[in-house]
Amino acid sequence: MEVFNRAETKDKRRALRKNQTDAEKKLWHQLRNKQCLGYKFFRQYSISNYIVDFYCPQLKLVIELDGSQHYTEQGKTYDKAREKYMLSLGIKTLRFSNLDILKDTSGVMCCVAQEISVTRLTDVDNLTPPNPLFQKRGGIYFVSPLFR
Repeated sequence: MEVFNRAETKDKRRALRKNQTDAEKKLWHQLRNKQCLGYKFFRQYSISNYIVDFYCPQLKLVIELDGSQHYTEQGKTYDKAREKYMLSLGIKTLRFSNLDILKDTSGVMCCVAQEISVTRLTDVDNLTPPNPLFQKRGGIYFVSPLFR
């Protein structure tokens, strides 16, 4: 089964991109073109039956912007099930209210940058040095004794 960007959600994703909220436009302006620490984000990206606002595959990070519908009991229940599913795929979700984006974009971007930093530090594969002088032992990289 295809999980990411399924063909049957293409029209809906396209429509969502054309009809972005002001908060989505503002955050997209900050995330597009690898502006956020060099990481590529996609907007209105489908993961299984869900369409997320922003997604970075390299970091396995979803960013969701919440409007008023997310603060109802039904919205909270739906979001909780959605986050549980994302976690089952190893994908972390960051949530911000539309108001946070509109009033404090720089604060939101600091939170996103902090999460990226934490993700990079805890994910050893992202820290793999490209240099063959390094050797991996127990998840930690060391300079090869031959080159000391």
